[in-house]
Amino acid sequence: MPAHLSPVIAATAQWLTRSFPAPGGALSTALCEIQARQAVTVAARLRHPTPVDAELVGLAGPGGATRLDGVTGAEGLGSEPWRSWVDEVVASWAACLLSDAGLAARAVAALPPGSGAYHRLLFPDPTDRRAAALLRHPDLVSPVARLHEQSLLARLGHGSTPAA
Repeated sequence: MPAHLSPVIAATAQWLTRSFPAPGGALSTALCEIQARQAVTVAARLRHPTPVDAELVGLAGPGGATRLDGVTGAEGLGSEPWRSWVDEVVASWAACLLSDAGLAARAVAALPPGSGAYHRLLFPDPTDRRAAALLRHPDLVSPVARLHEQSLLARLGHGSTPAA
């Protein structure tokens, strides 16, 4: 994975877990973060598939969290520097993957071989599901997921539709 995607992945995963926090204690928070990071990693690799794409993100920056905050009703949050590294499209695609297991499986299958293991994203156990109940809830994440869902479906193949 290109190094320029690391800050995008970290910031976007952090935005997701702050916007859709784990409803439990430290273990739930950690499990939620793992699932968010796996979804964001898959989304980032699909969105920026070549080293040149990753370099361009490093040079231009991904855009930040401002629009996403407006969509979720969280406007006026802090101005921490990490928020400028949130990639709106990657966050939207990750929300799609977290709320649709079939789409997540297709997305992981579209990655080059040896791209990593995404067990908690693809095969969440009941503890994982409880930890990320808000993050995986299709109705709650749909405002974010719908922002760029069609571009994810296009990336995965023109005849794609989300699982019911």
